[in-house]
Amino acid sequence: MLVNTNAIVISALKYAEADLIVKCYTQKSGLKTYLLRGIMKSRKGKFKASMFQPLTQLEIVGRHKDKGSMEYLQDARILHHYSSLHTNVVKSTLVLFLSEILRNSIQEEEQNESLYHFLENTFNWLDSHDTIANFHLLFMLRLSRYLGFFPDEFQGDSKYFNLLEGVFQNVNTGLYCIEGPNLELLKRLMGTNFDELENIQLTKTKRSEFLNMLLSYYQLHIDSFKKPRSLNVLNEIFH
Repeated sequence: MLVNTNAIVISALKYAEADLIVKCYTQKSGLKTYLLRGIMKSRKGKFKASMFQPLTQLEIVGRHKDKGSMEYLQDARILHHYSSLHTNVVKSTLVLFLSEILRNSIQEEEQNESLYHFLENTFNWLDSHDTIANFHLLFMLRLSRYLGFFPDEFQGDSKYFNLLEGVFQNVNTGLYCIEGPNLELLKRLMGTNFDELENIQLTKTKRSEFLNMLLSYYQLHIDSFKKPRSLNVLNEIFH
């Protein structure tokens, strides 16, 4: 079946000597994997490896068999040219981290328009703003809504948040309950949008601790989730 759809590149992995395996989150078909043969050596082909940098937004024509195997990419063009996402050192490090988060958390080969538009809009926002030290925290929190485990929004004056159950509560019921600064920041971020992020000032330590908590939250709710390899580099760039 021939499918014309917008797509966001999640990852591109070199395969053999000249091939590229590209994972995309498509607007019409969810997660798809494409094998691009000879792209690393060919100078005259219709595709260039630079088109498949992480988080690049494309318009593609794919021939989908929908059998869980790699698909055939017939055509592709860059839909939105980022101005800074791949050239700014801080943002490019953040891009690698976000792409790992998506690769480890999105698994469904099915259409999800709301998730696609969330990714599209947030990456455009990131490209056009400079105060981004806390972007990944709010991004991961918002992404959890589309993945099915956004925190229960009834907070009240709750003293704890249960990572395993995803709920606020007044009693510490064990290992997975958080409190203190991480709890307060969680509550604040739940009521914050991306334009208001610049009002949240965090030390490097507090940001790192909250991020580690979010990663644990993801690990509890996604069986195959692994901590991104780019985590240490990311922690170094935000002071």
